Amino acid sequence: MASEVDISNMALSHLGDSATVASIDPPEGSAQAEHCQRFYPMARDALLEMHDWTFASKRVALAQVTNTSNQWSYAYARPSDCLKLISILSTDAPDDYSQSFAMAAAGSFEQVNQTGIYTPQKFTQELDDNGNRIILTNQDLATARYTKFVVDTARFSPLFVETLAAYLASKLAGPVLKGELGRSESKAWMQVAMTFLASAKLSDGAQQRQDTAHNVPWLAGR
Repeated sequence: MASEVDISNMALSHLGDSATVASIDPPEGSAQAEHCQRFYPMARDALLEMHDWTFASKRVALAQVTNTSNQWSYAYARPSDCLKLISILSTDAPDDYSQSFAMAAAGSFEQVNQTGIYTPQKFTQELDDNGNRIILTNQDLATARYTKFVVDTARFSPLFVETLAAYLASKLAGPVLKGELGRSESKAWMQVAMTFLASAKLSDGAQQRQDTAHNVPWLAGR
């Protein structure tokens, strides 16, 4: 398991630094540690927002608040640990997307069309009069699925760690190396990070399964 210090040292080593930082929160006193304290949370949260990571996915029933909107039926408080809202669902929804086979005509066994039925409901997010972020939707008793702020590195997948180290290196290159070399290394490590990110997203996507519901014609009338 890689710690915040391990990931920071990995990023520094990518830039040719000795990578011997012992603490970034609080920083141990070196310039490298101070740079890592500043840029590590930014890099981590940015990567968390770039994909619907399974290790950061959470589902909770929302708390209803006063609704002053004329366009939406319900208002809910946005969860305090929500980094990115993914979908609004009914409380009994098994997943975000289901698929079924619809009949072209009642009683017909011909021209069976495959159609997608989306479970998620429309929503928007706004600030209320007190500056609190709220979620507006037409879904009663709504449940939210979202990406939460994750700071525990034990939850990170190995490929996420590799991506984060490369992405952090791109942020550290400027202040650590400075000048044209810093700009060049920042660009290079950003490209490396995006390559790692593509692999990490592919691997993470394989960690979940969405079943297809089949509504076949000969059962539709039952």
